[in-house]
Amino acid sequence: MAKYLAAIDQGTTSTRCIVFNRDGRIVGSAQREHAQLLPKPGWVEHDALEIWRNTVEVVAKAKAHAGIERFDLAALGVTNQRETTVLWNRRTGAPLHNALVWQDTRVNALVAQYASRGGRDRFRDKTGLPLASYFSALKLQWLLNEVPGARALAEAGDALFGTIDAWLVWNLTGGVRDGLHVTDVTNASRTQLMDLAKLAWDPQLLRDFDIPRAVLPRIVASAQVYGEARLESLAGVPVAGILGDQQAALVGQTCFAPGEAKNTYGTGCFLLMNTGAVPVQSKAGLITTVAYQLGSAAPCYALEGSIAIAGALVQWLRDNLRLIAHSREIEALAREVEDNGDVYFVPAFSGLYAPHWQENARGIIAGLTRYANRGHIARAALEATAYQTRDVLEAMERDSGIAMKELRVDGGMVGNELLMQFQADLLNVPVVRPQVVETTALGAAYAAGLAVNYWTGPEELASHWSIDKRWEPSMAEARRTRLYDSWQKAISRSLDWSR
Repeated sequence: MAKYLAAIDQGTTSTRCIVFNRDGRIVGSAQREHAQLLPKPGWVEHDALEIWRNTVEVVAKAKAHAGIERFDLAALGVTNQRETTVLWNRRTGAPLHNALVWQDTRVNALVAQYASRGGRDRFRDKTGLPLASYFSALKLQWLLNEVPGARALAEAGDALFGTIDAWLVWNLTGGVRDGLHVTDVTNASRTQLMDLAKLAWDPQLLRDFDIPRAVLPRIVASAQVYGEARLESLAGVPVAGILGDQQAALVGQTCFAPGEAKNTYGTGCFLLMNTGAVPVQSKAGLITTVAYQLGSAAPCYALEGSIAIAGALVQWLRDNLRLIAHSREIEALAREVEDNGDVYFVPAFSGLYAPHWQENARGIIAGLTRYANRGHIARAALEATAYQTRDVLEAMERDSGIAMKELRVDGGMVGNELLMQFQADLLNVPVVRPQVVETTALGAAYAAGLAVNYWTGPEELASHWSIDKRWEPSMAEARRTRLYDSWQKAISRSLDWSR
């Protein structure tokens, strides 16, 4: 009997493959970064072929690290950066253009045009999403309109659209040799083309966004056997789980009960709360999304607050300002000062996402005096993630009527203990880090394992979850209020910068 599960975790900055055992512990892994292509201000692209090559490489290396062969794997799960849009030729397998990344803002003018004919929320009742450059529909429309020959290929059925999950699964299962063109309900719910209640592409939305039906993948559950991998290093392994990265982290954190929530601190920052079998329409600037669908069971939904820039701000300090040589140095630099020196950093590089949804906002550093130094800027950059998280959490509590009792956290930034303590202080609730922090990959593995009966159900998965560290709030209320009031002032200064 196969002993292990593998997950491909394709993120905004890198691709990983992680091998897990039955207890949900990591036994092997490999990772490779890919290039961030920035051809114009606000434009963010990835080379989809580079991502595929990196996927092939990390799968082989993770297996070697774990000391296993393909027949040791019970199934494979896939999780991915969401909304990032790929359009490729069915016959050749070649992308028609670089992938448009979720952070890309080139369709802001289209957002404004659509909003002028019905408002920013004109599609929210059906899709759970406001009009924003974030989602895939307008990115796909841009590709169809701007790439020579793309629309004709799409209408003839010779061009395929997908978020990164669909691109990877198509290649994994054969590519031009009858590869499967599928996407799961969580990724489909981020395109702004799917009816949340029906879990199906909506004909009226396709007309509104001018998208030919032939270009779209088939919508499937998050946990089911879709087919077998044909990649040599995985040949015959069932491909059995697909989840968008943030929903995968929700599953990996075993947040299966309504009211349970997690926050992932990665390139961006994403707070999700399970709301159960009924989608809750937000009145406070959040997103309503599909949390997961396990096999033939009814789907579960979530409220989500999406923050565009979190860990990406640390990368920006490293790469653009060269304030640090390595991202891991940010905590030590921030600890050189006792506080932020009244410096606030609003990282609205792609506008502000939830709960503000202000695409014309731009990044600012506020409160600078001659007293401020590089340590204050580093600390302000870390604190920006915590402030943005509080913005989202307060909106989530208003929408759900549920007061958060603790926040489960994961992602690359949760090793930063200064940030985690400040987060607990600012929220005034405990922050809890699990023993396995690679919850995105773990959630994809869980989905695949459930599909092949490797695990019995969510209850068994919940038994694997255990605490690594818990941060308790210790900040005085007066200071907490003063800091957050200053953050709100900084936010107001960032608005309407780009016109």
